[in-house]
Amino acid sequence: MDSESGFLPKDFIQTTEGLRFAVVDGCPEDGRLLCTLRYVPMASGGLRKLSTAEAVDFLQEHGPAYLRRSRRLDAVLPAVPLECIAGHLRPRDRVRTLLADTNCDAIEAKARRLLGIFAGEGLDLQEFGITGSLLVGAQTLASDIDLVVYAPATFDAARTVVAEATADGRLDAPAEADWRIAYERRGCTLAFQDYLWHERRKFNTGFFEGTKFDLTLVLPGSSGSLQPAEKRGSLTLRATVTDDRRAFEFPARYLIDHPRIGQVLSFTHTYVGQARIGESIEASGQVEALPDGSERLIVGSSREAPGEYIRVLHDETD
Repeated sequence: MDSESGFLPKDFIQTTEGLRFAVVDGCPEDGRLLCTLRYVPMASGGLRKLSTAEAVDFLQEHGPAYLRRSRRLDAVLPAVPLECIAGHLRPRDRVRTLLADTNCDAIEAKARRLLGIFAGEGLDLQEFGITGSLLVGAQTLASDIDLVVYAPATFDAARTVVAEATADGRLDAPAEADWRIAYERRGCTLAFQDYLWHERRKFNTGFFEGTKFDLTLVLPGSSGSLQPAEKRGSLTLRATVTDDRRAFEFPARYLIDHPRIGQVLSFTHTYVGQARIGESIEASGQVEALPDGSERLIVGSSREAPGEYIRVLHDETD
């Protein structure tokens, strides 16, 4: 499948019952898409957003057929049969309709103005998408703006724009209280000040006119690249990052110089862009063995990933 007709991470699908799932891996496995349940229809109309725990409880009670063990990831995950998909919502299409719409609500209009900042710096908006509540039509005045970028060079340029626009006042950096809210919502294992040090240097989030926004990199053609793996238990390691070129992808990938583990993968957004080439890291997660005999460390075996982390071994005075 190509990027226009197939599925990509951060796309949403709607089932015949009206459930909205976010796509995790766009390559079907045994005729199913690996997804995360994010919204369910309400009897009164509209959609209700679910936390991770609420989504698990909902599927166990109302949709156990959507839970299936993934052979590739060796874990029980929501997996939607292709024949149950009634709608496919693409972030890139949402940007197109948003830019063409003359009847936007307040948060949609704000998203247009935010996109205008990137366009004003010469970035191609055809490489941008909008996911989350604005994609499924569940936005409110309190909604975040979740941007997706589909090219590494454009993503890097967008992060530069965020840094520069924050410095000149067009955008606002999150205040420490905002970082605290995100930290507590994610259930991060790191100490708060350590979490803060890592986040402040990424420039993949900020505030625009009082609304939080995020940037996420998704690469067409990368879906389904995960090989089948066998879990080997937990491990905490220290190593040096030898390649960070895929640090902002999903999953984030870091090649390391460890004698046993060749790479660290993160499935939780907290550790995307966490470390740079040449930096020493400590990582804790689940070891997986690949068919070729190599091993990798998975950080984010669940969305919140309790007890699993990646942190740079930096000077606390930095």
